[in-house]
Amino acid sequence: MRQQWFEEARFGMFVHFGLYSGAARHEWVQNYERLTAEEYRAYFDHFDPDLFDAAALARRAKATGMGYVVLTTKHHDGFCLWDSALTDYTSVTACGRDLVREYVDALRAEGLRVGLYHSLIDWHHPAFTVDANHPRRDDAIEHERNRERDMDRYRAYLHGQVRELLTQYGDIDYLFFDFTYPEAKDGWAGKGPDDWDAEALLALCRELQPQMLVNDRLGIPADFVTPEQYQPTAPIVVDGVPQVWEACQTINGSWGYHRDNHDQKSAVLLGQMLADSVSMDGNMLLNIGPDGRGSIAPRDEAVLADLGEWMRLHRDAIVGAGHASFEAPREGVYTRRGDRLYLHLFSWPLGYVHLEGLADRVTYARLLNDGSWLKTSVTDPAQEATLMTPAGESEGTLTVHLPVQRPDVLIPVIELTLAPGA
Repeated sequence: MRQQWFEEARFGMFVHFGLYSGAARHEWVQNYERLTAEEYRAYFDHFDPDLFDAAALARRAKATGMGYVVLTTKHHDGFCLWDSALTDYTSVTACGRDLVREYVDALRAEGLRVGLYHSLIDWHHPAFTVDANHPRRDDAIEHERNRERDMDRYRAYLHGQVRELLTQYGDIDYLFFDFTYPEAKDGWAGKGPDDWDAEALLALCRELQPQMLVNDRLGIPADFVTPEQYQPTAPIVVDGVPQVWEACQTINGSWGYHRDNHDQKSAVLLGQMLADSVSMDGNMLLNIGPDGRGSIAPRDEAVLADLGEWMRLHRDAIVGAGHASFEAPREGVYTRRGDRLYLHLFSWPLGYVHLEGLADRVTYARLLNDGSWLKTSVTDPAQEATLMTPAGESEGTLTVHLPVQRPDVLIPVIELTLAPGA
C-alpha cells in the first residue's frame, strides 16, 4: 500500500516559507490587508533568505522524531520556491536559489520522506479570476475584469507547474494541494474541482509519481484527509470506510512567520495532540514558519527540542503505533504497536491507574521513559471501601501502581506487554 510509510511515520513537519515570511504578519497578509501587487512587491524585492539552511531544517525534523517534511513550493500569493520555466516570480529570480532543490536534497540525506505543498490558488497570475479569497475582492471593477481573465490559461499553468515539480526532483512521497472552495461568497463565485480540472490533475500525479500520496483538497477523493486546526474525537470513518488522515496544526495559530503572535502552544499540549491523533489512527503534521531570513524562530526551536527529547524516549509509542480497541482510562489515551499497549497519561493520578478489561491480558508493565518496572494487581470487585482502603474495581480491571513523583517528561507513558491473543 502506498500509504504504509505514512501510517508508520505518524509525525511530520510542515514548513511555510515565502515572501510573507519577510512581511512577518501571517501568510495571508496580502489577503487580510488587501495589498495590491505593487505594495506586495516590496517583499519580493527584499527576499533574502541568507539563513535558510535546508540541511539544518532536515536535521531538526529528524531530531524531533518526524518522518517526513512538507514544504510550501508555492502559496496563494503565487511566489515559487523553485526554478519554474513558466514564471519569473521565483526564488531563483529573487535571490538566485532553488530552495526546493536544496530542501529535497537535504531531506534525502537524512532519510526523511519528501513532501511538497502546492497552492491551487494564485493571486499573482493574471489569468486567475478574482474571488472572495482574492486580495482585490473589494474592487468592484474586478467583476468586469474577470470577463477578460481565462481560467483555461491558468489551469494550463497550474498543471504545468505541477509537472515541473513531479519531474525535476526525483521521487516525491507526498503532495498537499490547497484548496477548493466551491461555495459562492459576497457576490463572487467559488472555485471547485472543475476550476482545477481536478480529475486530470490527479491523473497527472498518478502518472508521474505513482507511489506518491495526494491529499483531499482538490475537491475529489484521493489518499488521505486533512482536518486543520482541530482535533478529531474519534477515528475518521466515511460511509463505513476508515480514512487515512492527518491533523494539520500550527504552533501559534499562524502558518507563516508572524513576529507579533505569541499565542504559543506548549510542548506538553502539542505532545498530547500527537498522542491523541495516533490513538485515533491519525498523523499530526506540525507547522513551523521560518522567519524572513529563513531561520527557525527560537521559540519554535525550543518547542521542537522539547518534543524531540520526548520522542527520543517514547518513539515506540508513536512511530508505527495506532488505535487500540481497549477503553482508555480517564487519565489519558492508548496507542498500540503489535503486542505493546501504551498509556499516555495526560494527568498523573495518585498511586494507581485502573485499566478496565486488562486484568488477564497484561504480562508486564513499565514506565517507558526509564524502563522501570511497575507493579500490577487485581482487586476483588466485592471489596468495600473503608477508612484507608478503596473499594474494589470492576471485574476484569487491572490496577497499575505508580510512584508519587510524576516522571519529569512531557507526557508519562506506561508500556504494557500484552498476552498472546489480547
